[in-house]
Amino acid sequence: MNNSLTISNNQTVDFEQIPIFSYGDFLNYNTDMLANIQNHCVNYYGVMYRGNLRLINCIANDSDSLIYVSSSIINNHSGDIYPSLTARHNAFHLFEREISENFDITYSDHPWLKPVRFGVSSTKKSKIEDYPFYKMDSHELHEVAVGPIHAGIIEPGHFRFICKGEQILNLEIQLGYQHRGIEDLLLKKKNLLQRTLIAESIAGDTTIGHTTAFVNIWESLSGYSPDNEKLFVRSLALELERIAVHTGDLSAICSDIAYQLGAAVFGRLRTPIINFLQSWCGNRLGKGFIRAGENKYPFNDDLKESLTTILIDYQKDFDEMIDMLLHHTSSLSRLEKTGVLTFDQVCEIGAVGLSAKASGLERDIRASHPDSYFKKLNHRHIVKHHGDVYSRTQLRREEIRQSINYIMQMLSDVSDLGYCPKIELTPKPNSFSISLVEGWRGEICHCAITDENGELLHYKIKDPSFHNWTAMELATRQNEISDFPICNKSFNLSYCGFDL
Repeated sequence: MNNSLTISNNQTVDFEQIPIFSYGDFLNYNTDMLANIQNHCVNYYGVMYRGNLRLINCIANDSDSLIYVSSSIINNHSGDIYPSLTARHNAFHLFEREISENFDITYSDHPWLKPVRFGVSSTKKSKIEDYPFYKMDSHELHEVAVGPIHAGIIEPGHFRFICKGEQILNLEIQLGYQHRGIEDLLLKKKNLLQRTLIAESIAGDTTIGHTTAFVNIWESLSGYSPDNEKLFVRSLALELERIAVHTGDLSAICSDIAYQLGAAVFGRLRTPIINFLQSWCGNRLGKGFIRAGENKYPFNDDLKESLTTILIDYQKDFDEMIDMLLHHTSSLSRLEKTGVLTFDQVCEIGAVGLSAKASGLERDIRASHPDSYFKKLNHRHIVKHHGDVYSRTQLRREEIRQSINYIMQMLSDVSDLGYCPKIELTPKPNSFSISLVEGWRGEICHCAITDENGELLHYKIKDPSFHNWTAMELATRQNEISDFPICNKSFNLSYCGFDL
């Protein structure tokens, strides 16, 4: 059997270098790879290429910092039925469901072959209201439907609970109500600025993370290596985004358990972090900040002094408040042993980010496939082992402290960084590129393919939520339905990052 193509994070190769396996060999190779816990699927998708459907699978190894890329060509118009990778490893289940939905592929043994973002029909003509939710027939059971209209301002999503009294026996989540078409827009828009603005809108709470992945892809496709100033700025912004969102999540967790002091204090502490981003680049979420081949907003000594003061003040109040929260008896009664996700479950579904690390699985791109400034920082894994809301809360505490330490270390090594003028970048033709970035929620993966003219032929985005919504479905089982809000908040997954 052919060997896969072995590449590194942020590397571009000739697309024709990706070996083509027979489908049987492709299935065996990729499922066998996941027998090693150090390997996990970072992206698996289909692309129409020269009239054929070509499947692309990217498996990352977390110990050797390599990515193994393989492909297979199948006929999506023949009516053939294919064995699924999912039947051998559940980590492929959503990827294959999406492939089936997009290309009318039928699998003979996929255990849960349902649409991802549409209704019953993979032709995308049916309404999402027709989605075939799982049912259990019993006079002792009842269903609770929540959504798709959300009580807040976030994206729509439908949650269907099957309960026995107050106990949740099953939760099924259906998203994809807006069909935003982000990936198609990245192909239709030909201007780099337009494409960058689209990347900033993939998930509003992960502006820095997704834009960094897009910029990495574009620079790699163009054969450009960013200098130290750009790497510093992007890495610093990523850690600030991590601190800000984790802090906001702690506020929301406190709110869901009616601990109003914690909700107020953490909410206040988030503000100076995002306000610093605004003072630096003009936007509190970092929009307009990260640009390919350019550093529009220099980091100077005044910003360095301001950020140092902000973080010193932040850490004092943060440490006091987080200690109060995690030693408060009534808080612990709501956080401990609620929404448990086991180590075996996160390995089985291929969970990433907080969902994986809170259950004992070391999975962090900053350590396994470091890019930008993280090669210098020598990132250390932080994991918890109980997989409950308490562990996910503790993990936020530890990651915030770690990010502050990283930023302080970075600030000690830098003085004024000047403005870097824009460099015109032209992607190479017939190329494939992949970028992995550890956003605050977890692993972000962007993949791109260019045609013979260097134009984008295909662009594939994977937000960490694509893996982790299944984790939340599993974690809520056997909990009381009144605990669902705190379970949900402890994961804080993205609706829009899923609905691409």
